[in-house]
Amino acid sequence: MAHELLVLEEATLRLRPFARRFLGVRPIDVTRIVGTDSRIGDFDRDFHALRPHVRERRRRVAVAFPNGEFPPIVVDKLGEAYFVIDGHHRVAVARARRMATIDAEVTELVARWHLSADAGLIELVHAEQEWLFMTESGLAQVVPDAHIRFTRAVGYSQLLETIQLHGYNLMLEAQRPLRHDEIARSWYSHVYLPTAEVLAGEDLDLFCPGATLWDRFLWANEQRRELSVEHGPGQQLADVIRVATEEALRRRRGPLSRLRSRVSSRRTRG
Repeated sequence: MAHELLVLEEATLRLRPFARRFLGVRPIDVTRIVGTDSRIGDFDRDFHALRPHVRERRRRVAVAFPNGEFPPIVVDKLGEAYFVIDGHHRVAVARARRMATIDAEVTELVARWHLSADAGLIELVHAEQEWLFMTESGLAQVVPDAHIRFTRAVGYSQLLETIQLHGYNLMLEAQRPLRHDEIARSWYSHVYLPTAEVLAGEDLDLFCPGATLWDRFLWANEQRRELSVEHGPGQQLADVIRVATEEALRRRRGPLSRLRSRVSSRRTRG
């Protein structure tokens, strides 16, 4: 649920951090504490206590530290988000008092995906799918610093299919097996980069409002595939976009044109 704390174990399973480092004691933004290692049923995302005994414990902590001078809490940091290891009740009191920061002993977990400060479960799913895509496609070896983002998590598996199809065609042409990194390097250099260059110069808000560049790549790939069925393979991307634009505008004008025709007919009869 959107209002639940994230669970550290699930976050690490999905993001697969590859390093950890101790950052020491420092003040951290209270609003960026979005997860827990073990207290999922005791607090909600705003650190409201969910059980009577938890509320009582929070009350005692508030009385013990009337000025908010708490001992440092203990947190793990993933990207911009913090997960409480020790000090949940202190965080709850700090949130209730609208404190901007709280001292924390911070250990940072380093992962491919830089988790946002307001991360939810959907972002964890995207992080996992991106990691799987980069690993299975071979792009992790070719462009390890690439940041691939889709508005819907299914985009990662759809993109993997396009790379696998490219690899199949390459191996037919080469008449030998190819490594994943060979296929990925060919796809990235000869398919993705030229397409991305064309897409960057096109206004595609008509088709892909709010879409990422990778969303638009998948859209263009699908449009090219549909056009090749009617007109044969080898369609230029600029022509694909032009045809798609004309078709979209025709569909938009259709209802309006019919309405104008009916209005004109009524005026003629009148």
